[in-house]
Amino acid sequence: QVQLVESGGGLVPPGGSLRLSCTAPASIFSLYFMGWYRPAPGKQRGVVADISSSGESTYYAHSVKGRFTISRDNAANSVYVQMNNLKPEDTAVYYCHAEKSSDYWGQGTQDTVSS
Repeated sequence: QVQLVESGGGLVPPGGSLRLSCTAPASIFSLYFMGWYRPAPGKQRGVVADISSSGESTYYAHSVKGRFTISRDNAANSVYVQMNNLKPEDTAVYYCHAEKSSDYWGQGTQDTVSS
């Protein structure tokens, strides 16, 4: 069974920063599209940011563009999202996602933006 392990969530004030990390098994990581999701209006989860297997292509939701940066280290089997200038509306459980022929989800990590 494929396990994605997330870390880095926490409580920060508005304007603060957090960096989330997700580690996947070496057997799949370098081949898979990786992304971060959170609950979105009208859907269970919506994409926040994702990154191609090579790292050359990225996508950001409009609401986070310019504030969040996704990256990956294939040697470390890890994907990251650096979240800056956080807003209260960024408060959510963030899920790591891996996709190719199958898709896998992490258990989620809670981020709370509050003063």
